[in-house]
Amino acid sequence: MAFLGDIERFFAELYPYRWPILILVFLALTAVAGLGIWRGWNRALWRHRVGMAKIGTPGLAAVVAIIIWLGLPLFTSTTVDEEFPFAAQAMVPEGMTKTGVEQIMEGMAKVDQPMNEPMPKVMSGGNGEKESTAGTDPAQEGPLILKSGSFRGADSFHKGSGRATIYRSPDGSHLLRLEDFQSTNGPDLHVVLSPSPNPQSSEQVKSAGYVDLGKLKGNVGNQNYPIPEGTNLDVQMSVVIYCKPFQVVFSVAALGEG
Repeated sequence: MAFLGDIERFFAELYPYRWPILILVFLALTAVAGLGIWRGWNRALWRHRVGMAKIGTPGLAAVVAIIIWLGLPLFTSTTVDEEFPFAAQAMVPEGMTKTGVEQIMEGMAKVDQPMNEPMPKVMSGGNGEKESTAGTDPAQEGPLILKSGSFRGADSFHKGSGRATIYRSPDGSHLLRLEDFQSTNGPDLHVVLSPSPNPQSSEQVKSAGYVDLGKLKGNVGNQNYPIPEGTNLDVQMSVVIYCKPFQVVFSVAALGEG
């Protein structure tokens, strides 16, 4: 349904001029209604009202359903606030809240070389990941940031902000976390890892090696998305909020080394 994307992009370009356009549309409809009354079109429609109702009602219902499906998300917002998962697994010391543990663990993940023992020393690995030195216990490591980047909007209508971060957990699994995230809402939005650093089209988003992490849980908040095992993170250059029906990019976060 690429043509829907062309239509959506066309209207997105007109979005900054929406108020003058709405005024012109209102004036045009008023003029047409006045002309119809003057020419007697309303009386002809009234005489054929039963037939017009039989034909028009199903069509109108279909149009309204499509408008609600495609347009309603643009005027609504869904907030999802998920915990930092590694903090949820940690024991909460007496006198400290779970939120405090979460903040500490997120901070630890940003430190390439811990300052105090017995935390293991960290070095850069061959796959662009950070690996512990020999002899350390991986179970004692905290989560490590591999890549991160800030969201930006795709255009004047499709906006985005917040941060995308890819973590490696102590067990070797990988997770994408969106923090302080906010995006223009839309129908059937997905979170995609793309090899393109700055995708602007469906072809660029879905270039060889892209990974669809599933539907966006909410257009506002903090969210976690597990990354499938075997994903080559070396080639993933951006996180994309992507509308599948329209095949349109809503927001992009270019990823850099953590």
